[in-house]
Amino acid sequence: MDGTILVADDDRTIRTVLTQALTRAGCKVHATSSLTTLMRWVAEGKGDVVISDVMMPDGNGLEMLPKIAQDRPGLPVIVISAQNTIMTAIQAAEAEAYDYLPKPFDLPDLMKRTARALEARRRTAAPAGQAEDNDRPDELPLVGRTPSMQALYRLIARVLNTDLPVLITGESGTGKSLIAKAIHDFSDRRTLPFITAAASDLQDIEGPAQVLARAKGGTVLFDEVTDIPSEVQARIVRMMDGDADSLPRFMATSQADLNRAMEEDRLRQDLFYRLSGASIHAPALRDRVDDIPLLVEHFFARAEREGQPLRSLTDEAMEMVRSHPWPGNVRQLENAIRRLGLTARTDEITKAEVAAVLGSQPETEPAAGVEDAEKLSASIGRHLRRYFDLHGNMLPPPGLYARILKEMELPLIEIALEATGGNQAKCADLLGINRNTLRKKITDLDIRVTRRRKLM
Repeated sequence: MDGTILVADDDRTIRTVLTQALTRAGCKVHATSSLTTLMRWVAEGKGDVVISDVMMPDGNGLEMLPKIAQDRPGLPVIVISAQNTIMTAIQAAEAEAYDYLPKPFDLPDLMKRTARALEARRRTAAPAGQAEDNDRPDELPLVGRTPSMQALYRLIARVLNTDLPVLITGESGTGKSLIAKAIHDFSDRRTLPFITAAASDLQDIEGPAQVLARAKGGTVLFDEVTDIPSEVQARIVRMMDGDADSLPRFMATSQADLNRAMEEDRLRQDLFYRLSGASIHAPALRDRVDDIPLLVEHFFARAEREGQPLRSLTDEAMEMVRSHPWPGNVRQLENAIRRLGLTARTDEITKAEVAAVLGSQPETEPAAGVEDAEKLSASIGRHLRRYFDLHGNMLPPPGLYARILKEMELPLIEIALEATGGNQAKCADLLGINRNTLRKKITDLDIRVTRRRKLM
């Protein structure tokens, strides 16, 4: 890399790490803990790329973006923040930050993004817009700080103010409709209606026109689109092919395997192609277990605002909640927390009370045709598409083949070792590989092997 990087962060450790890494990469670095100093450097014409924290002792880094754009059009700003909510990602996108990363960030990833920003700076001086200070909903609809949720926030921010149709997939209870509502509520169409159109709304010949009249150029959501009869889907296709200037934005949700749904004629291909302008996958709760304490706190706080006493879980109770499979995802978790809040004898809820509530719940299975019936190759393909989507118009870093195989190999060997009680001979036989090959992979992948008695 070749260029001058301005770093603004009140954390001395982060300043030191970034200064050392960027200097080793060939950059000149000016680092400060003050937004005032950063803005002075920008005004003086210093720097080819800015890396700035949001919450600084003397101000908000996001609020400085319009001023930076005014003083130095086209100067890329990479925002890093511990305030890693959907609002931060959206505000960064609206203020036209070049990129946004939540803390703690991956240093190699930040270095790659900085290199791309330097290249973009050299190619063109892209215009930057001014952030708008519009009213926002008081309560954010999505809660989570795990990597899967951060990726979701960035993708939402990217499609927010486009006119692309959005197809949102995911298991039942993952919040697909909340994602659609969030995209509408934070977009340029926020002052216009958001309506959910059911099959019954489109049954008669006047149905599409009535839906469009209700939407008034806002947003129309088709919930569980594969459940809509084929003849109604055909009307949706014709409706989406209308006059683009007067059409609302279209979104749809589905918990089904869409490829299978098309094979079984439950989803018209022409409708799928029209709806999938942008595809968003809502992660299952088992893929974001570290968000469970945040969600529990969120649901208890909401119950308190509704007049209930403020509740909390003991550490043992929280661990039981974290280890539960939650096949019904966030919706099931919310219902369980509501019930615990109503039935708890004291403000601090015990493990026994959690066990009583969870033990009385039916064993819900994920919707047929989603995760349980999905082929492994289809699941990998879906995740890879999302990985490529997150890089926008850029290609991922070289070495993708070996990197993906390694990520697959690590959990496969770990789970196989766990299933065989740490017995490497049995594990090698289970995997169908040579025992020496297994030993080498355990060493290369830095896998810790624990021998224990396996109950078969």
